[in-house]
Amino acid sequence: MDDDEQLDTGLFQEPADYAPPKPPTLAKHVMKSGQEVPIHLVGYNLREGHYLWNGARYISYWFEDNVDAIRGKTVFELGAGGGLPGIVAAVLGARKVVCTDYPDEELMVMIRKNAGESAGQIPEPRSRFVAEGYEWGCDPAPVLAHLETAEERAAGFDVLILADLLFKHPQHENMIKTIEMTLSRRRESKALVFFTSYRPWLQHADLAFFDRARDHGFVVDKIFEQRLEKPMFENDPGDLEVQKLCTGWEIKWPEDKCTA
Repeated sequence: MDDDEQLDTGLFQEPADYAPPKPPTLAKHVMKSGQEVPIHLVGYNLREGHYLWNGARYISYWFEDNVDAIRGKTVFELGAGGGLPGIVAAVLGARKVVCTDYPDEELMVMIRKNAGESAGQIPEPRSRFVAEGYEWGCDPAPVLAHLETAEERAAGFDVLILADLLFKHPQHENMIKTIEMTLSRRRESKALVFFTSYRPWLQHADLAFFDRARDHGFVVDKIFEQRLEKPMFENDPGDLEVQKLCTGWEIKWPEDKCTA
């Protein structure tokens, strides 16, 4: 069989369901101050790290409106994707930001690239921002190790960021386990959860996260609500008003479990 005949057999044709890898994309976030934060995203990621989600944008805006909640604080971001909230927290003066996602090197490269491109806006020292791979529910020692003192490492972080993670319903318990292991018991410490129910028919399952958090002894309060002009994904099924709603919630230790 000559080469032409071999090609005609289809042996070298791509499978019918083959899709070539998608190239990385660039999303720009403009802070209320007018500063631009470029966010490079992987072309595709099974854990949805290739989108800049509503929750990431609106928690970043919330930080600008509530700078005292973030300035001088230690911050741990879970499921960061491109890392926007953690980067904005660093820009606004967080003392230490540990930005994490699933330990996939492609994701880590993008987060570091994004932080590098905003480095000129982040106050010294540059070491205030680090990216680290982390799986929810696992031993957080490698994440806590980035805190500066033994006392801080034992106490945990002042602020946790969970932006648009609640659609991962099977991981709710692991997320809460991580909050338990890493959230400081100081009265002002908090986990901030911002999200949109992109699948309106499963909104009850998203919100079940907060019932689970209460079952673990946490205090939960709604602190933010913003209705967008249009949904993030046009032509998706379900209630458009639910798809356009971004809410923010605060999870804290109850007063009797706080140490300071």
